[in-house]
Amino acid sequence: MVIRPAQSTDLEDILELAASAGTGLTTLPNNPDTISKKIDNSRKALSQDVKQPGSDYYFFVLEDSEERKVIGTSALVSAVGLDDAFFSYKLGTQVSVSPDLGVYNHHKILTLGNDYTGATEIATLFLAEGHRGGHNGHLLSKSRFLFLADHPERFSEKVIAEMRGYSDDHGYSPFWEALGKRFFKMDFAKADAVRGLGSTTFISELMPKYPIYVDMLPEEARAVIGRVHPDTAPALSLLKREGFTHQNYVDIFDGGPTVEVQRNAIRTVAHSHIVELVAGELSGNTLPIMISNRKLKDYRCIVAQSRLEGEQLMIPQSSIDALGLSAGDTVRAVELFDKRRSLRSNKTQ
Repeated sequence: MVIRPAQSTDLEDILELAASAGTGLTTLPNNPDTISKKIDNSRKALSQDVKQPGSDYYFFVLEDSEERKVIGTSALVSAVGLDDAFFSYKLGTQVSVSPDLGVYNHHKILTLGNDYTGATEIATLFLAEGHRGGHNGHLLSKSRFLFLADHPERFSEKVIAEMRGYSDDHGYSPFWEALGKRFFKMDFAKADAVRGLGSTTFISELMPKYPIYVDMLPEEARAVIGRVHPDTAPALSLLKREGFTHQNYVDIFDGGPTVEVQRNAIRTVAHSHIVELVAGELSGNTLPIMISNRKLKDYRCIVAQSRLEGEQLMIPQSSIDALGLSAGDTVRAVELFDKRRSLRSNKTQ
């Protein structure tokens, strides 16, 4: 299983994944023109000399190299909201008091804003249902963090993730039905598809500009604010272990939580190290180690059973070949799973 940048030849496989994702995964629309544009934008970003985060988009796929088939997608957006407004609801509190009546009211409100403008977003995470066992999900999600660590100049210090909000098996979103539908006059799937095309102008044109009192929403809508889709729960759990936290921001369409973390505080970033590759077969106890080749347009990331021996990492020659490297080259490596310790005790490189 190899992580690499998406190519135009991956289009059919990616569209197959998008079709199986259903509604709610805005950044992976089942639209060939949009997916082709994402691939082109990613290839352009990977070929440019970048000194600071901009509107660049990096699109990665997980390939089963034996079947030569793409089975998952993930992405990084260098800085959201620079070309098109990035909207979120902030869940806050408003207090009103009448001493004469002895009344103290404590109300939850949703306020539309652009507070995450300029933040790096991890996005487009989707793994084919038949491949969700083993290390695949962890590799697909966490490989982006090694890319962040190797190319920090391309990304912001704050990293966010918009998690897919709750909807049922038929695509019914209680939050959308109670709020968004009243202003957009369309069903959830259509609105989600329009947003997936990349423009958010219609949001600024149609969404209410004043705070929404949560108490005025139906109970079923209130109950899903900050709640993720069942298929997204494992991804959220993984991000929490990486240090992401929910600061009361939610998606304006489905009410799903947005989580955030400082880039250098991400567990995979903080615990990763630069080591030298050695070809060989290990015996005895080994651990699943995630390894990136530290390249840009030829980026590759894999998981191999190994252990560190001083400043070196021994893995089979086949794994070295999968990274597009040779013995003696340097890589960035980190334990795939958090054992509450880094690969070694010295400072992160």
